[in-house]
Amino acid sequence: MRVFLDANILFSAAKSDGAGRSLVRLLVERGHECCADAYVVAEARRNLQAKGAQAVHVLDALLPHLRLAAAVPPASAPSAELGWLPEKDRPMLAAAIRLRCDVLVTGDRTHFGAGFGRSFGGVTVHSPRSLAERLFA
Repeated sequence: MRVFLDANILFSAAKSDGAGRSLVRLLVERGHECCADAYVVAEARRNLQAKGAQAVHVLDALLPHLRLAAAVPPASAPSAELGWLPEKDRPMLAAAIRLRCDVLVTGDRTHFGAGFGRSFGGVTVHSPRSLAERLFA
């Protein structure tokens, strides 16, 4: 399965050795292709530098295990697919669609919560818990 990791997932995986890191580790170990783009990586890096600069090296160690893509404006995805999201969050879903991911995993319940369990452009939006339950339960 191809899984797009949102910036908050990368942030969590780098910041602490908790559930976020465990989820990413399991995905990689079980052969799932984990994806991100430059927009997501830059956001995760920016947040780590502001809230936990000591963890930037963990993010850098994680990146070689991901399929990384260049950032592209979300205009390539149909507006109906993205219109329910705030503009700042649209690049994540657009990238997941562009990279033909099966899943977008995000901990952003505020902005993505309405989309949890729904599919947009072939990408199903999951919380970390719902993805873990689906794949590893």
